[in-house]
Amino acid sequence: MLVAFSVSPLGGGESDGVSEAVADAVRVVRESGLPNETTAMFTTVEGESWDEVMDVVKRAVEAVQAHAPRVSLVLKADIRPGHTGQLRAKVERVERHLADD
Repeated sequence: MLVAFSVSPLGGGESDGVSEAVADAVRVVRESGLPNETTAMFTTVEGESWDEVMDVVKRAVEAVQAHAPRVSLVLKADIRPGHTGQLRAKVERVERHLADD
């Protein structure tokens, strides 16, 4: 399963606080050992089960909560049991079509 999520502090008042809080969340994801990718808008994490991936998301939210009294979470999931390696494979399939042009 793939989960793309964005977590951000709200109401902290510090201009630098957002990037620091987000970095703490990304650190949690990277330390999880699960395949992941961070872009300008989302961090995507891949795992074999709902519980495995959502545990990482929960801990990332808790890391941001340490910075602010309120947290925003946006989450999108691709739940496809039995498929792994999709973090890269989905992009590779699109790139193959683009190469055909």
